[in-house]
Amino acid sequence: MFLKGKEINLRALEPVDVDLLYNWENNTEIWPVSFTQIPYSKYIVEEFVNSAHQDFYTNKQLRLMIISNEKDETFGCADLFEFDPQHQRCGVGIYIHSSQRNKGYAYEAIQMMKNYCFSILNLKQIYAHVNANNSSSLALFEKAGFEKSGLKKSWHKTGLNKYEDVWFLQFLNPES
Repeated sequence: MFLKGKEINLRALEPVDVDLLYNWENNTEIWPVSFTQIPYSKYIVEEFVNSAHQDFYTNKQLRLMIISNEKDETFGCADLFEFDPQHQRCGVGIYIHSSQRNKGYAYEAIQMMKNYCFSILNLKQIYAHVNANNSSSLALFEKAGFEKSGLKKSWHKTGLNKYEDVWFLQFLNPES
């Protein structure tokens, strides 16, 4: 186990996660929030799982699986991306399967990621990009202490000549 919380654990990717990640990455319903437009092959997902934890400083990303403490069930993932060691920052993203949403798991995962980023990685800040119409994610990140610091106008293309604004939210390490 990697990080243990009250209701959830965060752990490194394992080969057993390939099928689950393959399904999530190819779910077109979540592509608008993951900024994805193309399907992933099972081979690509397997390669990602097999190489994901070689070196955070080289890959600039980290994916951890979210596991229920009670049932030992995997139902989400927490991502660190665009890691920038020079400026001591990275992005954070959370995915919770629809069957497990609104139970506080995403909030707990964000709190655990904040602790990891600030106490282990010694980062100055973490940030998130949230579509302006995604009110539940905006509320989640604001509840977790993130502040809206900028609105990226027409940032995310949603269709032919259609664009959506995206909020840039930041959380600064209070200890730095």
